[in-house]
Amino acid sequence: MAQPLIKKDDDRDDEAEYSPFLGIEKGAVLQEARVFNDPQLDPRRCSQVITKLLYLLNQGETFTKIEATEVFFAVTKLFQSKDTGLRRMVYLMIKELSPSADEVIIVTSSLMKDMNSKTDMYRANAIRVLCRITDGTLLTQIERYLKQAIVDKNPVVASAALVSGIHLLQTNPEIVKRWSNEVQEAVQSRAALVQFHALALLHQIRQNDRLAVSKLVSNLTRGTVRSPLAQCLLIRYISQVIRESGSTQTGDRPFYDYLEGCLRHKAEMVIFEAARAITELSGVTSRELTPAITVLQLFLSSSKPVLRFAAVRTLNKVAMTHPMAVTNCNIDMESLISDQNRSIATLAITTLLKTGNESSVDRLMKQITNFMSDIADEFKIVVVEAIRSLCLKFPLKYRSLMNFLSNILREEGGFEYKKAIVDSIVILIRDIPDAKESGLLHLCEFIEDCEFTYLSTQILHFLGVEGPKTSDPSKYIRYIYNRVILENATVRASAVSTLAKFGAMVDSLKPRIFTLLRRCLFDSDDEVRDRATLYLEMLGGDGEIVETQKDVKEFLFGSLDVPLSNLETSLKNYEPSEEPFDINSVPKEVKSQPLAEKKAPNKKPTGLGAPATEPSSGIDAYEKLLSSIPEFSSFGKLFKSSAPVELTEAETEYAVNVVKHIFDGHVVFQYNCTNTIPEQLLENVTVIVDPSEAEEFAEVASRPLRSLPYDSPGQTFVAFQKPEGVPAVGKFSNILRFIVKEVDPSTGEAEEDGVEDEYQLEDLEIVAADYMLKVGVSNFRNAWETMGPDFEKVDEYGLGPRESLVEAVNAVINLLGMQPCEGTEVVPSNSRSHTCLLSGVFIGNVKVLVRLQFGLDSNREVAMKLAVRSADEAVSDTIHEIVASG
Repeated sequence: MAQPLIKKDDDRDDEAEYSPFLGIEKGAVLQEARVFNDPQLDPRRCSQVITKLLYLLNQGETFTKIEATEVFFAVTKLFQSKDTGLRRMVYLMIKELSPSADEVIIVTSSLMKDMNSKTDMYRANAIRVLCRITDGTLLTQIERYLKQAIVDKNPVVASAALVSGIHLLQTNPEIVKRWSNEVQEAVQSRAALVQFHALALLHQIRQNDRLAVSKLVSNLTRGTVRSPLAQCLLIRYISQVIRESGSTQTGDRPFYDYLEGCLRHKAEMVIFEAARAITELSGVTSRELTPAITVLQLFLSSSKPVLRFAAVRTLNKVAMTHPMAVTNCNIDMESLISDQNRSIATLAITTLLKTGNESSVDRLMKQITNFMSDIADEFKIVVVEAIRSLCLKFPLKYRSLMNFLSNILREEGGFEYKKAIVDSIVILIRDIPDAKESGLLHLCEFIEDCEFTYLSTQILHFLGVEGPKTSDPSKYIRYIYNRVILENATVRASAVSTLAKFGAMVDSLKPRIFTLLRRCLFDSDDEVRDRATLYLEMLGGDGEIVETQKDVKEFLFGSLDVPLSNLETSLKNYEPSEEPFDINSVPKEVKSQPLAEKKAPNKKPTGLGAPATEPSSGIDAYEKLLSSIPEFSSFGKLFKSSAPVELTEAETEYAVNVVKHIFDGHVVFQYNCTNTIPEQLLENVTVIVDPSEAEEFAEVASRPLRSLPYDSPGQTFVAFQKPEGVPAVGKFSNILRFIVKEVDPSTGEAEEDGVEDEYQLEDLEIVAADYMLKVGVSNFRNAWETMGPDFEKVDEYGLGPRESLVEAVNAVINLLGMQPCEGTEVVPSNSRSHTCLLSGVFIGNVKVLVRLQFGLDSNREVAMKLAVRSADEAVSDTIHEIVASG
């Protein structure tokens, strides 16, 4: 029965709109399709039946082979009708049915006749249908007609042929490439759509020839493109050419002047496309950004919501890399906070948070407080993430920002929203030491009334790790034990584990913890009782205040050093095996992500899952892994492990990346290898490392990988000795060597005999930054004064000609590998002087603070004054040596 969809008038309930498609059934429509066979055709009725058939097809209804054939043959009889509307419906129906090769022959003659008709509408539609249903053989026969259609005077016919060419290029590229001359002529057409489609097809024909694309773009920038759509397309192709040219210098950057000229075009779409292209240029400078930011600022005050949205979204992206360039737009964006479109308002808020300075934080927070109640959770999450970034940028403002987060944490909201807030508070606690006490209390208050089991357990786990390290751990015990009394079994079990961690780390609290754990022995849930029994036994439940053993702490605070997914796979493989299970055989490398996943932009940092920088859990896992290998166990404490460095390109036969593990007197290279060929098994996998360009390093040990099956990651190691405590640098060449065995795809068994083979990897470098840990300080001035001038070293350096101060600042930060403090890595636009503050820990656990003062003269020469303070005079000298040699 048909139901009313939309009421026309609230006061007249009896009048409602009905969908013409409700209640349609395939069987009934197929019966109606018999009207196609009537001697006297009724065009109106036939059109209605075809409409119903198209509706069914587009709703996913499947037709059997017999049903589809019968409908197809019936539809072909409608070619005898002269009704224009019905003919258009016939074309659509044939395209949707996609007849088989045998059936196509029946309709081909009718379509060929229409393609040569005097009626332009017939010609255009016949071209579309023929190109959709024909194969390469028939396409050769009609190629001549298609070439003529491309240069036809009627824009509808020409566009139909060009769009058909775009589709055919995927299946018959050799035929379509022969149309280049006609397509080139169509690019000069005065019809907007024809020029647009012709340009798209011409680019696709030449897309694999970079020189041809560059010539095409060069020719078209001389003013032959009139269509705004085609001009937008041209701007995108220009962006591609600029990216591939690899130049970042304004003078040498090709086509920048053309892009800047497009900012004065009369069409808004062209202006925006050009502005966006400029903002996305690789290594774009503040000078290049200025004209684009100016036109985007004008769009912010437009009466059209789509322009305001496009402008503020683009500025939001620019603010991530060039916040100072966007500050001129702040006044306009503040007016958008009250915009009726909540997407625009959210983007305006987050952009302001990225571009604001320390003095504007409090004013912005007042505006956001009123704004938050009016938007959906998905927008609130975006704002929360922006506030987190702002707090990390201005650590001294953590009190007001943390209070804001705690206030919105107590308000109504869904799981994802609350999780985003909790993650943000956790990250701030980890990155801003002064925020730990207040942040933990905010989390304790939240779990008092938290409806989400997942968040309660995660917060309890975090409390167990960080709570015992605070000045007064006892104040958290009440909050934790309340969870044992008031929550479900999952949260109660987590709370018991957290109490045990306090007992293990704080000996003075042990008597209280023992009392609380004994109460848990009578819990109704097995898991809670078992945990309480285990922890009482491990901690020594007699109540004596004795130091907790190291292995007990390791059990409570440690983590499994193999990924669970790898352990699961190994256990499944073990089930049919007769040999005992050996956990040392489980691969410790996490399986590599798919390429599309790796490239996913703006991945959100998760507070509870992993720390923001230098994840201690990752360092601990590496340290446990390396200490378990006899060859490396005597190297001492691991100082730093680098992020993985790719040594192969994406989608090659073998994927290899390397992690550099830095010790006081040694460096260990961990090569993570993945075999991406299903038909191969690699054995005795090693990396031959040549240190000929690293004279201070001497190879002392290596550990080959016994077996590397398809898509199962494994590691091989090479260790080098170096002068102790010295930041030795050098370049290493790498060759992957292995024995390859063929694998039978049907049985999965490898052949007994193998062939030795090699695979050249990229070179690897040890640089000075590898000996520096990025460790921030919340108040640089206090830290600088506390460090004192005893071992301060000051000197001046000339950095030579630079495009801007931004380039110079980034170069020095990357050279030293230190953590920028208080947002000083951001250089104001057009600034000729700048001060940057850096902090870190040098190898040997020596704290280092650096104050950089830059100046840019009229010849664009950069001078720098470097002041270093550290706890060791030799380290201060070393920092100066690194800069002098870099």
